Amino acid sequence: MLLRQLFDSESCTFTYLLASSTAAEALIIDPVVSKLDRYITLLDELDLHLVKAIDTHVHADHITALGELRDKTNCITVMGKESSVDVVSMRVEDGDKIEIDGICLDVIYTPGHTDDSYCFYIPGMVFTGDTLFIRGTGRTDFQHGSSSQAYDSLFNKILKLPDETIVYPGHDYKGDSTSTIGEEKAFNPRLQVSSAEDYAEIMDNLGLPNPKMMDVAVPANQHIGMAQEEPEITERTIPAIDAVSRNKGNEAIFIDLREDPERSKNGVIPNSVHVPYNSLTDFIKPGGMLAALSQQSGRQLMLYCAYGERSAMALKELRAAGFKNVRHLGGGIDAWVNAEGPVEAAPQNH
Repeated sequence: MLLRQLFDSESCTFTYLLASSTAAEALIIDPVVSKLDRYITLLDELDLHLVKAIDTHVHADHITALGELRDKTNCITVMGKESSVDVVSMRVEDGDKIEIDGICLDVIYTPGHTDDSYCFYIPGMVFTGDTLFIRGTGRTDFQHGSSSQAYDSLFNKILKLPDETIVYPGHDYKGDSTSTIGEEKAFNPRLQVSSAEDYAEIMDNLGLPNPKMMDVAVPANQHIGMAQEEPEITERTIPAIDAVSRNKGNEAIFIDLREDPERSKNGVIPNSVHVPYNSLTDFIKPGGMLAALSQQSGRQLMLYCAYGERSAMALKELRAAGFKNVRHLGGGIDAWVNAEGPVEAAPQNH
């Protein structure tokens, strides 16, 4: 596996770039906007195709690069379902998996530092965000933090991973880069407690100042959604209530851009066609399935995803490829369900 640990010295933030090898799909965890050019250069140098950009939580000490990476690479943005951000492509919850070619991250919900904090585990390594540091833990005194939740996340989830698991933290302020679960259990001073009350006593008396960028970073990081006010998008965005009517009248072919786990968990619009967003290019080229559907049916193609971001990006791609009778479902299947549109179980793959 290819793993690059990148460091932003201003915020002492670690960013992680993962891929199964060079010339493959890649994902990035906790990117910082000031390092955007470095990420793009590295992706080019290693011939990587960025397909997912993940934030472990809404950051208070730096501005995320999720939105900029999405705009430059058309990658899928990913955060926890509890996150207060305006739009992300995919929201995950405890027990989900985040997959790219050759890599699968287990999703672990770890509230405490914030109420939207997550860690991500691959056998042998865990990316702990601001939940667990090297010889420290994330503060719990802002952004709906909770020392009792942090204790539970640490002692009942993260510290139950195998001792040899390598810890890749979200920050380090002393020059370290990695540790292990076993090391932190033995030597992390904040973990040498016998109860949640003892842990709260430590965390509630740290007396730390707020991050210097907090008043700028938090609002910026809550508004990373794609600029869908572009005329090319707004003129072709169909509100969910109207899309439900078109579905009833068989006026459109609904194209589901989500991944299989999302479809299995949340269901699908009846009679929709599955075209995974990451494979879109193969379907829209001459001779591809979407090109054939559009030409043969004469019906409108209605793109949809979870929340409307992937479908807006796909809409632009289809328009650039010459598709004319194509629209996208504003707000995705989330808005569709709220408009009481029908949903059925996803067909099982055989």
